[in-house]
Amino acid sequence: MSRKILLTSLVAALAFTLTAADETKTEAKKAASGPLQPQMNPDFDKTEGTLGENAEKPWTATTIGAAVDGKPLQGKAVSVAGEIIDLSCYLQLGKHGEKHKACGTKCLNAGQPIGLLTKEGGVYLLIDEEHDPRRDGQTELRKAAGEHFAQVMEVTGTETIVRGIHTIYVQGFVKK
Repeated sequence: MSRKILLTSLVAALAFTLTAADETKTEAKKAASGPLQPQMNPDFDKTEGTLGENAEKPWTATTIGAAVDGKPLQGKAVSVAGEIIDLSCYLQLGKHGEKHKACGTKCLNAGQPIGLLTKEGGVYLLIDEEHDPRRDGQTELRKAAGEHFAQVMEVTGTETIVRGIHTIYVQGFVKK
């Protein structure tokens, strides 16, 4: 009888321990998902505009021409909704949103990387797609991003994922 009680007690203790461990993992997952500093979140369900053009091909002629052997990395056409952020403050401090607009706009104007923050907490680097105009300072994605900083926008472009870095190359911002 005492073996039965001991075995039942051990099974109950193990079940309790596993349940507690699962709850801890669930709480950790909840904490790890979604944007940093959620108190600064915009209304992710309200898209305020679009950035980028739908392209017939993932890469423009200047990108293909600049690629090794004329073959850029594989990319796929995407449209992703998210908040326009500056990556420097977000990745260092978790700052984003309307309360961060003055600082974030200064950061973008000073050349800090442009980002897109999704409702789920995904982060994309945003870069002008057109290689030669980008290299020669003839694109205006940075200006457009600054004008829409902290707004939720639908961004269309070509996505690449290289060693875990998600990037959207956005077409349509070559200076006229």
